[in-house]
Amino acid sequence: MNEPRWFTDGRLHFALGIEDTFVPQSRPGERAIDEYTLTEHDTHFAADFALAAGVGAELLRWGVPWYRVSPEPGRWDFSWTDRAVDALLGAGLRPIVDLLHYGTPLWLDEQFAHPDYPQHVAEYAHRLAERFADRVSDYTPVNEPVVHALFSGEYAYWPPYLSGPDGFVTVATNLARGFVLSQRAIAQAVGPSATFVHVDAAMSFVGDDTAPEHRAEADRLRHQVHLVEDLVTGRVDDTHPLRAAISGTTGDDLLVWFAANAVQPDVMGINYYPRHSTELFEPGVRHAGGFADPRPSVDRGTAGLREAVTQYAARYEVPVMITETCVTGTVAERLAWLDDSVALADTLRTEGTDLVGYTWWPLFDMYEWTWRHTTRPRADHLLPMGLHDLVETPTGLQRLPNPVADRYRQHALSHRPTT
Repeated sequence: MNEPRWFTDGRLHFALGIEDTFVPQSRPGERAIDEYTLTEHDTHFAADFALAAGVGAELLRWGVPWYRVSPEPGRWDFSWTDRAVDALLGAGLRPIVDLLHYGTPLWLDEQFAHPDYPQHVAEYAHRLAERFADRVSDYTPVNEPVVHALFSGEYAYWPPYLSGPDGFVTVATNLARGFVLSQRAIAQAVGPSATFVHVDAAMSFVGDDTAPEHRAEADRLRHQVHLVEDLVTGRVDDTHPLRAAISGTTGDDLLVWFAANAVQPDVMGINYYPRHSTELFEPGVRHAGGFADPRPSVDRGTAGLREAVTQYAARYEVPVMITETCVTGTVAERLAWLDDSVALADTLRTEGTDLVGYTWWPLFDMYEWTWRHTTRPRADHLLPMGLHDLVETPTGLQRLPNPVADRYRQHALSHRPTT
């Protein structure tokens, strides 16, 4: 593939995403979660891709279920992925493939904490990229590594259920090793046209964060938000605020390895949700954080999005992309956020920020991850987020366009070349 890279043409490109969380492990009180099964994308993928193209999207963030293509060690099954990629490309979309959007294969004990995890995920990356090398060039090696590390390493919410700051560092550093090896494996398979969109969750902290009871925790949280990206890009040196924490958990040799093997993003992606991406430190109130005792969220609207985009652009000095954004709410609320966030994107570009993409996530509604921890039906966990509503019928889920789809199409087409 020798075509020019899409993000170099000076435009704002419009993308969509299809929710692709896969946590296939289960245990008493916890169901396996596969959003493709929950939303029936695994059977309706061709129609879903047509919907995305029909509302004017150029790019589609879309993931491959690792646990399905690798059902046991050494056995690979790409039959479903082959059909899906054919349909995606046939719809005229350009995929940005999520290699890892949470979750490991069922056979990998200790999941992200397994000492051989980096080698396993790198093999998966190479096999996938090699299979589609003549048609697919854009990859996200790990979606939201900070969320991976929090959920699996600090909050004990997902496998391998580690907890505390040391658990965070354990998962984050192993994820980062796999990240580096995966990107290198993809680059080797695809060649010079390989493009890497690194994606992380924009998280910020406001309020009484400088008070004595909050200062140390707030500082740690702010730095750990960037830890995986800082590791893979070789930015964790002797001056990095978390260097001592990493050395104390893994030793210095790993940091030397990251410095010698650093990889870089071609585009830095930011996932920002105005109602969830900012946490509040309350005066005189201590929260443990996580799911047991969360800090309250603060809706900072476009001010928070502006801060996230400009911060990541300055920190990593590459083009940036809004790789996920939306609000969960009424159609009117979604329309307002779509208009406001696209307007901000245009303003930032006018001001000189190299913002190359805008992604509404998701194309159609999804189901809340809490489904994993209950026995209630999926309908009880529906999140109204999409351009299309998911509607239960006797024969399965229908995708019904709502007014957000029309408005998205207007924005997308207005940003296309006129000639």
